[in-house]
Amino acid sequence: MERSFIMIKPDGVQRGLIGEVVQRFETKGFTLVGMKFMAVPRDLAEQHYDVHRDKPFFGGLVDFITSSPVVAMVWEGDGVVASARKLIGATNPLTAEPGTIRGDFGITIGRNLIHGSDAVETAQREIALWFKDDELAGWEPSLKGWLYE
Repeated sequence: MERSFIMIKPDGVQRGLIGEVVQRFETKGFTLVGMKFMAVPRDLAEQHYDVHRDKPFFGGLVDFITSSPVVAMVWEGDGVVASARKLIGATNPLTAEPGTIRGDFGITIGRNLIHGSDAVETAQREIALWFKDDELAGWEPSLKGWLYE
């Protein structure tokens, strides 16, 4: 079963949108297998955004993600990475479709509420960065038979 890393960023936490985000993933039918409410250490933020290290906005990303608590999550399901990206919406909330998390709640690109892995390989790297194996719960929801053939 595929897994994706999803993070509610500081602006989503501060705006009280944790329940709304979790509900959208649960309603879709994905299984939550890991969740942490945490202050992000600077070194973890730098590792997470390492692909942007040479870009001028790197420092701002790190400063923002460490400015307030986040909710780090791992969701599981068939096609969860691609589907989560659709639930989340375009990076720029102004171009995100209504009905997506960013389209419904976001206003600016610098405060776009949520992060989601962009590929299965990225998800694997991000999950390993944010979670130890024993922090993930392997379980099967009773409704699985109603979701998958």
